[in-house]
Amino acid sequence: MKLSKPRIHPLPESQWNDEQKPLYAAAKKGATEISTSVVFNVMGTLGNHWEAAKKFNVWAFHVMGKSSTLAPREREILILRIGWLCQAEYEWAQHAVIGKACGLSDEEIARIKLGPDAPGWSEHDALLLRATDELHKDACISDATWNGLAKKYNTQQLMDVVFAVGQYNLVSMALNSFGVQLDEGLKGF
Repeated sequence: MKLSKPRIHPLPESQWNDEQKPLYAAAKKGATEISTSVVFNVMGTLGNHWEAAKKFNVWAFHVMGKSSTLAPREREILILRIGWLCQAEYEWAQHAVIGKACGLSDEEIARIKLGPDAPGWSEHDALLLRATDELHKDACISDATWNGLAKKYNTQQLMDVVFAVGQYNLVSMALNSFGVQLDEGLKGF
C-alpha cells in the first residue's frame, strides 16, 4: 500500500445518511457473506463526499456494468493492468477477485504484471495490455495498437477501452491518495 493508514476514513455506520443506509447496509451484508467481493472501504471512503460519489457511481456502473460493450474478462485485463501500473494495491486486490470470477486464471492475473510482451498472451490480450500501457504513458493509444484492436472491436468497444482505463486510472489515484486500505480477506501485491 502506498499509505499505511487512511487519510480519509470510511464513514462509520453512525454517520450514514438516509441515501447511504440501504446501499451500505447491503454492502455490509455482502461483506459478511462474501468478504472478498464487496468494495466496502472504497464505498465508505467515497461516502465522505456523497454528492460527488453519486455522480461518480453512474459512470462507474457503466464501465463495470452491462452497458459496457467489453467482455468482462477483457475489461478486467484493462483494469488490472492500470491498477498495477498505478501501483494501486486496493484496486489490484479487488479486481484480482473480480477477474477470477470473469474467467482470468491465477497465472494470467500474475502475468498481467509483466505486460503485453510476456509470453503466453493471445494477440488480442496483448493489445489490451499495450493499449493500457500507452494510455498510462502517453494518454493516447498508438495507431498500431488502435488498428489491431479495431480488427475485433467496433467503435463503441474501442471507446470503452479508453473509458475503462481512464476510469480506473482515476480510481487508482483516488485509492492511493485517500489511503483506502484493503478490505478484510483481500490479498495485495
